[in-house]
Amino acid sequence: MASARLALAAVGISCVVLLSSFGTAAATGKTGRITVYWGQTSSEGSLHKACQSNLYSAVILSFLTKFGHGSYKLDLTGHSWSAVGPDIKYCQSKNILVLLAIGGGFGDYSLASKADAKAVADHIWDVYLGGHSKSRPFGDAVLDGVDFDIEHGGSKHYDDLASARSLTGMLGQALETGLFDRVHVQFYNNPVCSYRSSNVEAFTKAWQRWTRSFPRSSVYLGLPASPRAAGSGYVEPATLVSKVLPIVRRSKNYGGIMLWSRYWDLQTGYSRAVKHAV
Repeated sequence: MASARLALAAVGISCVVLLSSFGTAAATGKTGRITVYWGQTSSEGSLHKACQSNLYSAVILSFLTKFGHGSYKLDLTGHSWSAVGPDIKYCQSKNILVLLAIGGGFGDYSLASKADAKAVADHIWDVYLGGHSKSRPFGDAVLDGVDFDIEHGGSKHYDDLASARSLTGMLGQALETGLFDRVHVQFYNNPVCSYRSSNVEAFTKAWQRWTRSFPRSSVYLGLPASPRAAGSGYVEPATLVSKVLPIVRRSKNYGGIMLWSRYWDLQTGYSRAVKHAV
């Protein structure tokens, strides 16, 4: 792809926000799009099949579970790395963006210093993006970017990561850069802002807060694809279409929805049920 992009996670006042910075590969336009996480079980099928479904505009490979302090570990549970490379190219041939998620809820990661942040950025670039490392798990396939799912390990030095390799950082000063083309806001496992009939006003205010905070970015509504996929925040497809989307689509910078995950989406058919309205 022509340029790298990086989707980054930051903790907001009431919700988790995933920030994405895109280059020329980014899709544009008012039509809502669906982004999905893939890579944590063989039961979800191949990346090729995920893209072949024509349900998603972007797929996030999860996860690089360990980074920082000179150590890295890629964990695509149940999937062969050698098969993923050709599948990435297939997805990109269909104009579907493919990113790598780093971090996650159970990963071992943190940034020890500015130098460590630069080393992580260099590793990401050389191994997954436009670099030329001899150790590229996906061969010559070049990902469109990286999703930072930073759920623990502290927030230090992510602003340093922001300035390295033209990658966008998370938290603190990084949030003030104004470089984000897409913002994925996680409206699940965050009861204070999740949608439910008794919480419509709080949900609406939370959504408006994020869309107004990033007026030049496309903002995506993050949801679980099954009630079993998250502790809270699941919204029935019919409710999403009739109640929630009419609220979020009022925002000029509404971009679509982000789902966890491909496996759960296969179980419920969530994306297929809502795609016409997204």
